[in-house]
Amino acid sequence: MSADPFVTHRSLLFTVAYELLGSAADAEDVVQESWLRWADVDRAQVRDPRAYLVRTVTRQALNRLRTLSRRREEYVGEWLPEPLLTSPDVAEDVELAESVSIAMLTVLETLGPAERAVFVLREVFDLPYGEIAEAVGKSPEAVRQIARRARGHVAARRPRVSVSRTEQQAVVERFLAALRTGRLGELMEIMAPDVVLIADGGGIAAAVLTPLHGIESVAAFLERAQRAARESTTVWLNGAPAARIEVDGEPAAVSLEVVEGRVTRIYVMRNPRKLTRLTQPAELAR
Repeated sequence: MSADPFVTHRSLLFTVAYELLGSAADAEDVVQESWLRWADVDRAQVRDPRAYLVRTVTRQALNRLRTLSRRREEYVGEWLPEPLLTSPDVAEDVELAESVSIAMLTVLETLGPAERAVFVLREVFDLPYGEIAEAVGKSPEAVRQIARRARGHVAARRPRVSVSRTEQQAVVERFLAALRTGRLGELMEIMAPDVVLIADGGGIAAAVLTPLHGIESVAAFLERAQRAARESTTVWLNGAPAARIEVDGEPAAVSLEVVEGRVTRIYVMRNPRKLTRLTQPAELAR
């Protein structure tokens, strides 16, 4: 007896939903809602189960994304994606790893719902325009135009990552070592002059409410944070080496954007509701 197509493609469906929503919890809800719809479908009428399921998940994710957009407008402070613990294997698919990076998901937040769906389905999952059109409820020609706009928007904002995962890990480890020992001078050597730090506490955990710009402001913040940090370790988050730090007994996930060996952006996730998936690696697939 062959496996149920939903089970076969579940990792793919979760990945689609997560890239559209930036939230693992919401992605899981969307996958569950899609399963309930799949359970009522006459399978004999479905010619391509994978395409059918991706369309279903996309539609459910778009419905949720429109609701989340209103909720995020009222969010306290900066909103960052929910980090996922991933295995190093994810990094072997360079395009997948880039598409689920905290940096890229943050860029995708600046797109409208339809633009985000079209960009993800076309650029990440390489779906034909006709299938995307069915998923988002627009004509193929409209989808092509949306795809062009979205590509230009993302290209202007996407991170200029130019280091290997090995180099990234070396920078993360050096960053953590400097943070543990309070060596401010070494921290400043690692960071680019125009470094930006963005933190997400969601009004629950202490975090700066607006981004910090420039090496002096960021270094001063890190020096203060270092006093409250108790334990830190290198982990793989969203397809890249990152850090998990205990701050005042609570976990924080820290993702670094590295360009030419220097840290250009620091993403600090402290909202405890977004830190529930740091023990079991997520299964991602394209």
